[in-house]
Amino acid sequence: MTVAVIFDLFGTLLEIRNRQNPYRQLLRIGAKQGRAASSKDMRAIMAFNGGISEAAEAFGICLSSAELANLECMLELELESIAPFDDAMIAIELLREHGVKIGACSNLAGPYCSKARSLLPGLDGYALSAELGMLKPDPGMYRSICNMLGVLPEQVESMQVLMIGDSRRCDEHGPRAFGIPGYHLDRNGAGPYRDLISFVQTVTADEHRGLHK
Repeated sequence: MTVAVIFDLFGTLLEIRNRQNPYRQLLRIGAKQGRAASSKDMRAIMAFNGGISEAAEAFGICLSSAELANLECMLELELESIAPFDDAMIAIELLREHGVKIGACSNLAGPYCSKARSLLPGLDGYALSAELGMLKPDPGMYRSICNMLGVLPEQVESMQVLMIGDSRRCDEHGPRAFGIPGYHLDRNGAGPYRDLISFVQTVTADEHRGLHK
């Protein structure tokens, strides 16, 4: 019996239609100031619950008032462009009709958390990296959302919690290592699920169809 489904956010439930990449631009400014770039910078940003100015301070990047205003404008343009995919709300409503709890588990920077909550209100749990200070595929992310949903996969054999998202590492392999069946969503069609409707229809269909095996 499926009692809960966990969704990734960006690339799964939500899309950014006007990418501005303000945090990458912040790091470029830092590089011009002599700050050594790291492959871990973007992950650090997504585990940091603050805005542009706070991130700049944390990284030791000095911003002029004009640079800060420009970055904040870029951020606002990007936030305003975020919208649910066409199938997102339909999938959520289908699950709700079947009494399935719904959670979000996603890696995202601080300013994106409130935007995601406003676009997807009333979910049963939100495990958001900037708010928790950790990122998928850290097991703590999956444990946090399971606690919010009241389902621990290692303790309740008869109650099934599933996850789907567009990252094999974070939404398929990561949750599976924790004990949650994870499924990869490929909206380009190179996988078993290219949209959320087909996934949810399988979840809510007869258990004997074997999704969880």
